[in-house]
Amino acid sequence: MSNNYPEKLDRICELMGELGHEIPGTMGAFSHLHEVSAEDSVLDGKVKELIALGIAITIRCEGCITFHVHDAIQAGASHEEITETIGVAILMGGGPSVVYGCEALEALSQFEAVPA
Repeated sequence: MSNNYPEKLDRICELMGELGHEIPGTMGAFSHLHEVSAEDSVLDGKVKELIALGIAITIRCEGCITFHVHDAIQAGASHEEITETIGVAILMGGGPSVVYGCEALEALSQFEAVPA
């Protein structure tokens, strides 16, 4: 794995900011959707981030994996909860999810190494 996930997260955030200037209506609506969907309700934010991570692995979205590993950690998910989520994604996505699960594991390792 040759990605630097903390740097990748910073770059995606930077580019999303640029998109916000180019297409403010779309990005504003997306931002609001993300905010409302991620807030605590019947499911807390940590559970929602783990679900989003599992989906990201299954649909093979590397940028989404980057975000949701980071956000799951920020929401209080443990290493074990994240690796178990990777396992559920593999169940649903098969072999390709193994490869993207490895990406998620590498992202987890890198984000855990960044001082809080």
